[in-house]
Amino acid sequence: MKQYSVLCILYLWVIPCSGENRFTTWETYGGDNHHTKYSSLDQVNLSNVSRLQVAWRYSTGDAEEQGSQIQCNPIVVDGLLYGTSPKLKVFALNAATGKLIWRFDPFQGASVGQGINRGLSYWRDSTDERILFGAGPYLYALNADNGKIIKSFGENGKVDLRVGLDRKPQEQQVDITTPGVIYKNLIILGSRTGETPGAAPGHIRAYDVKTGRMQWIFHTIPHPGEFGYETWSPDSWQKVGGANAWAGMSLDEENGIVYVPTGSPSYDFYGGNRVGDNLFANSLIALKADTGERLWHFQTVRHDLWDRDLASTPNLVTVNHGGKSIDAVAQVTKSGFVFLFDRLNGTPLFPVEERQVRKSDVPGEVTALTQPVPLKPPAFTRQSFTAEDITELSERARLYIQTQLKDMRTGEPYIPPAVSKDTIIYPGFDGGAGWGGAAYDPESNLLYVNATELPWSFELVDITDDTHNPGRTIYLKYCAGCHGIDREGIGKDFPSLLNVGGKLSYPVIAAIIRNGKGRMQGLPQLGFENILLLLDYLNETDVDASRESRDESPAEIRTDVPYRHTGYKRLLDPDGYPGIKPPWGTLTAIDLNLGAIVWQVPLGEYPDLARQGIGNTGTENYGGPVVTKGGLVFIASTMDEKFRIFNKNTGEVVWDYQLPAGGFATPATYEVNGKQYVVIAAGGGKSGLKSGDEYIAFSLQDYF
Repeated sequence: MKQYSVLCILYLWVIPCSGENRFTTWETYGGDNHHTKYSSLDQVNLSNVSRLQVAWRYSTGDAEEQGSQIQCNPIVVDGLLYGTSPKLKVFALNAATGKLIWRFDPFQGASVGQGINRGLSYWRDSTDERILFGAGPYLYALNADNGKIIKSFGENGKVDLRVGLDRKPQEQQVDITTPGVIYKNLIILGSRTGETPGAAPGHIRAYDVKTGRMQWIFHTIPHPGEFGYETWSPDSWQKVGGANAWAGMSLDEENGIVYVPTGSPSYDFYGGNRVGDNLFANSLIALKADTGERLWHFQTVRHDLWDRDLASTPNLVTVNHGGKSIDAVAQVTKSGFVFLFDRLNGTPLFPVEERQVRKSDVPGEVTALTQPVPLKPPAFTRQSFTAEDITELSERARLYIQTQLKDMRTGEPYIPPAVSKDTIIYPGFDGGAGWGGAAYDPESNLLYVNATELPWSFELVDITDDTHNPGRTIYLKYCAGCHGIDREGIGKDFPSLLNVGGKLSYPVIAAIIRNGKGRMQGLPQLGFENILLLLDYLNETDVDASRESRDESPAEIRTDVPYRHTGYKRLLDPDGYPGIKPPWGTLTAIDLNLGAIVWQVPLGEYPDLARQGIGNTGTENYGGPVVTKGGLVFIASTMDEKFRIFNKNTGEVVWDYQLPAGGFATPATYEVNGKQYVVIAAGGGKSGLKSGDEYIAFSLQDYF
């Protein structure tokens, strides 16, 4: 632990101390425990932003040719910047120069073991400083000064997150994409779980930051006798997975409350085996941070069949309603809504209407009768896709989408999936607000949120066990949703698996299936023999001949989910552009006092279209904004691979920079020795774009 004089401690945020550096930190994922993504720094402001230049660049050196990403929002503490690489190596840099201080590889060079990481957690007391982070199924603790693993934490420096879920640990796939929150001596964690049958449950857990021992657990799929148990089928707590908090949490330290947004149950698109509203999936939950006791909850989607996770960390805000100042929590959603609640009791601060929705005609499915819709603020995305919304980029594009749409069900939210019939989901699976979430400006009570607007489609298929080719049955149940019914892949995000055996060896493919890689989660629940059967199918090996060489029989793979969806399919025109009229991506400023949209502008553009005079279309966007006292909103996130700064009052672009790869991450801003910096990870890798390996920091080089 670095030592400071009493005066330094008192004035650390105000003036430099003799013999010491001055720092303004970005110590927490999202900037602070409230996840405001706001900074009071104003050295970089509207009057001088045009002079912003590259201050330093750091290359991690481990990007793959395609598909690897950096989604990390780095943290900055006492002049050190901590981040992660495409292969989840953790590093510390001098935050003023970008010089490497130390690096830690949790996989020790193993080729399998990459994934997604959006940040790190930092904890300190009077004698100790620690970095806590997730890689694979483990939570690690490192010495913040030197990057050495702290062997007294858990077992030799790590905690196995598969343990303690009331399931067989070796059959569970659990990891951490978004860092936990620190409360006193606890780290409170959500997790990423699978979205296929047999996935792990997404229970919330708290661990002692010194010992790694679990201190409490909250069952997001309630056990018998617990509140919400009756909202599931009786055996769901033993069989159903998901309902996990993968997007991150916010913390009200003063009141000791942690706010937890959860995702959909697994399997995502059929719920005949989980009849009921399914608490606490798709819910914002307020828990006592020291015990995990539930204080209140609000379920934003009941009995989810649309993968409508709460994909964004909630923002803790203070608003003025009815002449009163109210501490509140704002939750943005994939559907394009903002739900605003009293932070202490969960009362909605604007009216929420129950709207009747369609019933399902899928055998065994029981849909919820109504879904909640906030009446204010207005939705920050369009809410449906119809013939009137079809693209007009060209006559060819219009006719192509028009023909596609004739055979699809569309026109309203919450249309349940159907068997052998495509259904439009809008805004799409990655639509509305994503994991980047919103930024909140306490000066103006404005919430800034970036959103994507693309129609996607999906359908269910009936799975019939194939006794001659069980590998195909396994593929349909666990793989077809991403890679397509016929293994041909879906778009640029989900590659073809045809002839995969000619590209990779059996052991390498088997390790990827079991452990996962990149955005793909592992499938350890399949077991050794079933993975071999899947490999036979992927490589078109003669199944009967293959069986003769084995002594073991395949494990039972039947599930109570008789349907599988055909994949996550964007509705695109023949040239690969969205099949809807622009904007395809937006940045919106929302007044939380009035519940009104102040401004909305397109976010991003496609260079080829811009050269044709079709600019400001917006693009898909991944990552979030940061807002500052200097009058600025910083955001990258777009498919044109630019880093932009907006005037926070008007939405005007006041600066941009062409990154070497897409900045699909949230920036951070901080100050070292009187100079303000803003840094963004340029990791690329989305939608077929090139991958990158750099962190790039900017400052006013000529400020002094």
